[in-house]
Amino acid sequence: MSPRPAFQSAPHLGDWVSIDQDGAIVLYSGRVELGQGALTAIRAMAAAELGCQPDVIRLQSARTDLSPNEGPTVGSMSIAQGGYAVRLAAAALREQLLMIAEDLLPAEREALTLKDGIVFHHGEKTELTVGALAHKVDYSPALTEDVKILGKGLVKAMAPRRIGLRERLIGTPFLHDLEPEGLLFGGPIHPPTMTSELVEIDLDALRARPGVVAVIRDGSFLGVVTESSYETARAVRWARNNARWRETATAPDDYMQALAGANEPFKQGFAKGDVEAVQGQRYETKVSRPYLSHASIGPSASLATWQEDNLEVYSHSQSIFDLRDALANVFAMDQEQITVIHHPGAGCYGHNGADDVALDAALLAKAVPGRPVKVVWDREDEFRHEPMGAAMVSHASAILRADGSIAAMSVEVTSPPHANRPGSSGLPNLLAATYLSNKMISPQSQDVPLEIGGGADRNAIPIYAVPNMKVSKRLVHSLPYRTSALRSLGAYCNVYGIETLMDQIALARGEDPIAFRLRHLDDPRARAVIEAVAADSRAIREEDAAEGTGWGIGFARYKNTEGYCAVVAHVQVKDIVRVTDLFAVVDVGETIDKDGVLNQVEGGMVQATSWTLKEAVTVDGTHVQPATWNDYDILRFSEVPRVNVRILDHATEPPVGAGELAQGPTAAAIGNAVRSAIGIVVPNLPISRDAVIKAAMDASND
Repeated sequence: MSPRPAFQSAPHLGDWVSIDQDGAIVLYSGRVELGQGALTAIRAMAAAELGCQPDVIRLQSARTDLSPNEGPTVGSMSIAQGGYAVRLAAAALREQLLMIAEDLLPAEREALTLKDGIVFHHGEKTELTVGALAHKVDYSPALTEDVKILGKGLVKAMAPRRIGLRERLIGTPFLHDLEPEGLLFGGPIHPPTMTSELVEIDLDALRARPGVVAVIRDGSFLGVVTESSYETARAVRWARNNARWRETATAPDDYMQALAGANEPFKQGFAKGDVEAVQGQRYETKVSRPYLSHASIGPSASLATWQEDNLEVYSHSQSIFDLRDALANVFAMDQEQITVIHHPGAGCYGHNGADDVALDAALLAKAVPGRPVKVVWDREDEFRHEPMGAAMVSHASAILRADGSIAAMSVEVTSPPHANRPGSSGLPNLLAATYLSNKMISPQSQDVPLEIGGGADRNAIPIYAVPNMKVSKRLVHSLPYRTSALRSLGAYCNVYGIETLMDQIALARGEDPIAFRLRHLDDPRARAVIEAVAADSRAIREEDAAEGTGWGIGFARYKNTEGYCAVVAHVQVKDIVRVTDLFAVVDVGETIDKDGVLNQVEGGMVQATSWTLKEAVTVDGTHVQPATWNDYDILRFSEVPRVNVRILDHATEPPVGAGELAQGPTAAAIGNAVRSAIGIVVPNLPISRDAVIKAAMDASND
C-alpha cells in the first residue's frame, strides 16, 4: 500500500487539505463516489488524524481543476491508496498545527493534542483553535510517509454517517437531474455494431424533426440536439430506422467455441518450481463465462458546455483526469482548457458507458456553444454500446502426491482483454472517437499486467501452499465485441475454476472440502476466514439434506495480495437453481467503515449470484443482442438469498478494499453447492436450466 502514485502528481500538503477563512478544514480527494461509500470512509480517516468529527470536514471531491490527480477509482483501491494518502496529509497538517501551537504557548510538543478544533495541553483546553492557527500553516511542504499516524483503531469507533445518503434517497442528486439555465438535450445515433459505418442518412429530414436544434454528422458519428428529452428520443428513433449502415467485420457462429479454439499463443505469466517434472494423479477442469453487461439500472449520462475555447463536462466517470486527457486528445486541446467535474450518476462496476457518453455530450454541445447539452443514453445504448465484461475460458489442473496433497497446479486463461479504459493506450479509447472522419482507433490492449493485479489472469495464481505452479494467459483480439473492466476482472472466472477443482479433488478422495482447503493453507488469515465461515454456516451444513439441496464453499484472497473472502452457499435445485442462503467472512485489514464494508460485500455477493445463475450477453454475428431488460436476465428481488456477512477486523493491518473480493468466492460456492445437490459439475456459466441439462448429458456420456 502506497500513496506514491498520487503524491507524484500532487506532492504538497496544500494539494490535499486546507483551512478556510472560517477555520473549517477542507479535504481534497481525487477519488470519486460511485455508491460504494468510499468518500465517507476517506473523510473519517482524515477526521481521526485531526481529532474531530467527520461532519465538520468539508470534502471537495473529484474535479480536474481542484482535486489531486489520483488516477481512476478502480480495483478496490480507494481506501488502500486514496484513503492512506489523505490520512498522511491530515496527519501532516495536525503535526504542523501542533508545532505552531508549541511556539505560541509555549509548550512541549509531546504534551499537545488536537480535539474538536481546539489545542489541548496535558488534556486541558487552551485558547488556541484551528482557526486561530490557520494563517500560519505552510502548505508548500512535500508530503512524506514518515509522519506519525494516530487513526488506526480510532476510525471504526466513529461510525461515520454516509455522505449524501439522505439526498440520494429523497432528493434529486444525480447527473440526470441537472437542469442548468438554457439546457438542451442531445442524443447520439450509434452504429448498430462497433464495426459498422454510416452510408446514408437524410440530414435535412432529420433537421426537420420536431424540436431539433442541431444535427451533427462527422464520419459515422451522428447525433441530434433538441429542446426536450422527448423530442430527442423521437428524433433518435427516426434516425435509427432511416439510417443505412455497412458492416465491415465478421463474427464466428459461436464465440465461446472461437475462444476455446483460439490460435493465439499462451504467454507464461507466473511460474514456481517445475510443474512438468511432477508425477502423480491428475485432476483438471475447464470452466467458462459468457460476455456480461454492467446492467446498471440507471443509464450513462453527461452534461457538457462549450464557452469559447473551453469545455466543461459533468460526468460520473471512474477517472475524470483520464477522461479529461482523452477529450483533449479528441479535440486537439490543452488539458487546461477542459474541466471535468464528477457528479453522481448510475453506479458502475468498472468501465461502463460513462466516459463514452461524455464525448457524445461534448461533440453535440460543440454545435451549440454557450448552451449546456445533456445526453442520457437509452437502454439500447447501454446494453449494446458500453464495454462488456470479457467472455473467458479458464483451464485449471492439479497433480496429487500419494498422500493426497497437491504437488503442482497450473492455470491457463483465454480471454479478450479486460483493460480498454480512456487513454490507456495513448489514444482516447472513447466510442465516438472511432466513428469520426479522423478515426482514432486504439491499438490492441495488452490487458492489466499481472504484477499490478492482472486482468484476464487476476487470481489465476492459486493461493494454496503448492510447491509447483504455472499460470499462462492467451489474449484474443479477433472477436468483434468491445470489452473492458468489469468488477473483479478475470478473478470471477478463475476463482470459479480453481475452487471447483479443489472440491472435485476433495470429493474424489472422500475428504471434507473445508478440511482439504485448510490442509493446503499456511496463511493464518486465510485459514481464519475459512474456519469462521464454516462455524457461521455449521447449522445449515449439518442439517439433513433434502433431495436437490446442497452446500458449497468458495475462497480467495483478492489479487492474492488484498482482502480475504470465504463464502458458503446453500442451494435448492428443482426446475432451476435457487440460492437460499449465503454466508461470508471477510478480512480487509483495518475496517474503516463497517457499514460500508458490509454493503460492498453483500452487494458483490448478490451480483455474483445473478451472474452465476442468470446473466449472459447474447450476440447475433457482430450484433450485441440485448436492447431491453426483456433481453438480459438478472436476479429478481424475489430470488435474492438470505445473506450473512461477518468481518474479521485487524486494526493493526493496512486497510484494503472490499468492493470486488466476493465475486469469485460466491460463484465458486454456488457451483460447488450445485455439485453437492445433484452430483453434477456445471462448468459453463451461468448455471441456467439449460446448462444443468447439458452438464448432465455430458456427464452421462463420459
